[in-house]
Formats: sequence, C-alpha cells, structure tokens
Amino acid sequence: MKILVTGAAGFAGSNISRSILEHSSDVEILGFDNLSRSGSELNVKCLEELGVRLIHGDARVQSDLDSMPAVDWVIDCAANPSVLAGLNGPVSSRQVMEHNLLGTINLLEYCKKHGAGLILLSTSRVYSAKELAQLPVKVQRDAFELEEDQLSKGISFEGISENFPTTSPISLYGASKLASETLILEYGNSFGFPVWLNRCGVLAGAGQFGKADQGIISFWIHSFAEKKPLKFIGFEGSGLQVRDALHPRDLVPLLLRQMKEPDRDAPKIINLGGGLGSSISLKQLTSWCEERLGSNEVLGSREERPMDAPWIVMDSSEARKVWDWSPQTTLNEILEEIAGHAERNPKWLEFTS
Repeated sequence: MKILVTGAAGFAGSNISRSILEHSSDVEILGFDNLSRSGSELNVKCLEELGVRLIHGDARVQSDLDSMPAVDWVIDCAANPSVLAGLNGPVSSRQVMEHNLLGTINLLEYCKKHGAGLILLSTSRVYSAKELAQLPVKVQRDAFELEEDQLSKGISFEGISENFPTTSPISLYGASKLASETLILEYGNSFGFPVWLNRCGVLAGAGQFGKADQGIISFWIHSFAEKKPLKFIGFEGSGLQVRDALHPRDLVPLLLRQMKEPDRDAPKIINLGGGLGSSISLKQLTSWCEERLGSNEVLGSREERPMDAPWIVMDSSEARKVWDWSPQTTLNEILEEIAGHAERNPKWLEFTS
C-alpha cells in the first residue's frame, strides 16, 4: 500500500508516518510538506532515514500535486491549526483559507484523478465556540468540570460527542476545517472514493512546535523548562480551562484499519481524543511542571482570548464501539515525554518560534 502524508514534516505528520512504518512492513510512504513551519526541517532527515520519500511541495499549488505519483491513500495532516489564525498576527484570513480549504480542494482533485482514499485529521474546533463557551461548569480540584445535572445535546458523561452543534461562530480555522469535511464527504460520494473524517482533540508529545494558541501543553512545559514567564489568559486568569491530550501515534492503529477496511459500515465522522482520563487544566499542568521542572513565573491575566472554551474533552465512545479504538499513551507519559525533550533541547521555543 502506498500512502501520501501531507504535512509529513510537522508534528502530527512525522509521528504518524514513523508509527505507520513501525506497524506495517508492506507500506510505502510519500511525504509532502512545504516546510513553512519553523522547526519542521528538523524532521526531514529522520523521515528520510525511515525510508519516507519526502517531497517539498505545497498543497495550495495544484501543479505541485499534479506531479505527484499515484497512491492508494492520502492522510491529510497539513493545516494551519491555530484557532486564532487569521484574526491578527502574521497569518492572514486568506492564508488560513488557502492552507486549510484550498489545500483540501486540491487534494480532493488529486484523489479523484487517482481513485485514492482520503483521511482528514480534523479538529474539535469545528464545534460551536458559542455553545462551548456556555457549557455549564463548576470548579473542582483546580479545574473546570461539567455540571452533570445540566448535560445538553452533544454532551455525555465522557465529553463532547459528534452530535454537538457546529453552528457559527467556530473561528476561521474551525470554519475552514468544517467546510473541508463537507467537501470531502461530497467528493467521496460523487466520485466513489473512500473517505474518513477524524475530529481530533489536542495532540501532544515530544517534538511539538507549541505556541500559546496551539500546542499549548508542549508550549507550557517548554516554557517552564526554559524559565520563560507565562500567563493564565481568560476565565479571570484562573487557569481552570481544561483540555484532553492525545499522542498522534495512538491514531495509527485506527488509521490503518480505516485504510484496510474502506467499505466498513461505520460513521464517516468520529471524535478521537484522550478523554477524561487524559484531561488537565492549565493550573493542574502548572503544578505538575513545578514539581517536575522547578518554579517559574506564572501570572494571572484578565485578558480574554477569542473563541476560548472552559472545557473541551472529546467523547471517543463511537470510535471505541465501532473500531475498538482507545488511546494507549497516558497523560503522564505524554507530559514526561515532553519534559524529557525540553531538557534535551533547552532552546526549543527560540528555535521553533
């Protein structure tokens, strides 16, 4: 089986490529990346040593894809993943749409041409930012928790399910991924190639190029290791907001099954996340960092972050029921892996900023 992995030199793409090759001996991987993200060049040599043929190209440029050989499957890991992207800063709103939506369109035309299947790594941020912001929460053990007696549509005792509203506003990033999902379903249905859409929670692990607005767990731990001051932003500077963590290598057993069983009678859209057992608040993460890495300056701030949510934990029960999938890497293993990487790479944030 021949697989094209877009964004192959990124954190998710490189981990998935590596893990696929560790799981399967009959797979050939073509990597595709424009290397625009600082730090992504660090993964090139490692991928090539694993046997990945890495091609420097941009999914926004159709001619770059036209020159690619045919494959059996495309795993789309390429994206501008920040929920704040396009609102301010160096990335414009048009760039967000070109990276995340135009790139999808070009990949769909490639899949149509070659009859290749397509798997999209989508995101929890396709869910309504307004509805997420209004989740009924209480404070327990330095973290927000759901008020269990006020559960609403799309919320279970395990987290946010696939039925949670996707109504606007969801951020430019979320809108680009939701639009991509719709197009992928339509192309797959119209032109007869298999598609799967996996909505992932927060991906985390060693080597991630974390920033304050995405890759927050890696960013927080590296900042502690490098003694760079931090701020709790939003929710009155409490640090109580919660996310669950998932290592990208844990996706691979599911991705391999999806590729080997393209006609399986299963939902095309599923949630994949670490779940309640791998969830943590920034305040709890701070305590872990203080114990593991020593003290650091962390200030509260009343600054509010657009599109923020008090609690995002993915309910992956559908994936467990249909695919017998569950994450294997524990939260503590993820945190320790990042901390070890931070100690070995003391200027990581400076290099990948």
